[in-house]
Amino acid sequence: MKQQYKAELLLLLITFIWSGTFSIVKKALDDVSPLIFLGVRFGISAVLYIFFFHNSFKHFNSLAFKHALIVAFFLFAGFAFQTVGLKYTTASKSAFITGMLVIFTPIAQSIIERKPPKPGNLIGISLVTLGLLLLTSKDDSIESFVYSLGKNFTIGDFLTLLCAVMFALYIVYIDIYSRQHPTHILVLVQLALTSVSSFLIAFIFEEPKINLTTGLFFALIYTSLLATVFATYVQTAYQKFTTPTRAAVIFTMEPVFAGIIAWIFLSEKLSPLAVFGSILMLAGLLISELSDVIFKGDFRNFLRRK
Repeated sequence: MKQQYKAELLLLLITFIWSGTFSIVKKALDDVSPLIFLGVRFGISAVLYIFFFHNSFKHFNSLAFKHALIVAFFLFAGFAFQTVGLKYTTASKSAFITGMLVIFTPIAQSIIERKPPKPGNLIGISLVTLGLLLLTSKDDSIESFVYSLGKNFTIGDFLTLLCAVMFALYIVYIDIYSRQHPTHILVLVQLALTSVSSFLIAFIFEEPKINLTTGLFFALIYTSLLATVFATYVQTAYQKFTTPTRAAVIFTMEPVFAGIIAWIFLSEKLSPLAVFGSILMLAGLLISELSDVIFKGDFRNFLRRK
């Protein structure tokens, strides 16, 4: 399998894993304050990562540490804004607004890396954005959904929007620094800094609380092991084999997977607009992925590229 195909399939897998976190974390916040949850989640992840990869930190140096701090900052900021925001908005709106990173990522890449997105990527982004809008609709018309979204814009929605900006910057800087430094160093610093920072600011910006329950224990295990250790390693190690814009489009499949999971396990029904939105998002993903073939007819090179 070509390296790029393998990387993008793995990014799709962690997107599926992330899709389960919105409802799980939303429920867990009944028993724990947001930043304490983040601190414990990433603290467990850091300990597990050291346990599994303790022989992989031989090339630790000051430059790698400096660059790891940069990506760690954007990771922490993204999760902090998202988790605190989730306390004041719904899981579906949080997923939708987080998905807006598909708009911010090519903008950030154009500014930071001087790499504008390709026409196929732009079309894919447009379809995915429209699909996101329709996917989160519980109404029968686009107008009523847009009206309710604007009318009920909360502080939680604003914080989640900041989260999308932070994650977009994170995606771009991972693209840059993961090509320069060992994966294990970047991942460990991200996990450790996010945990420590969460605990530090928790005592400034919130009233810390934690009630140990079965639901909270499950949420910590799921988010720490799968959604953090495994997902952060995969993104740091494999995103460099694709472009930030294509990665962002893949990550916006998160609400689609979340809707499918809710339909299977919770018997939640999607509105006709939401189903159509899912189709548009999948179409946008395919157009972005196959842009070389569609716009250049470069099918032979598309199959050969790595």
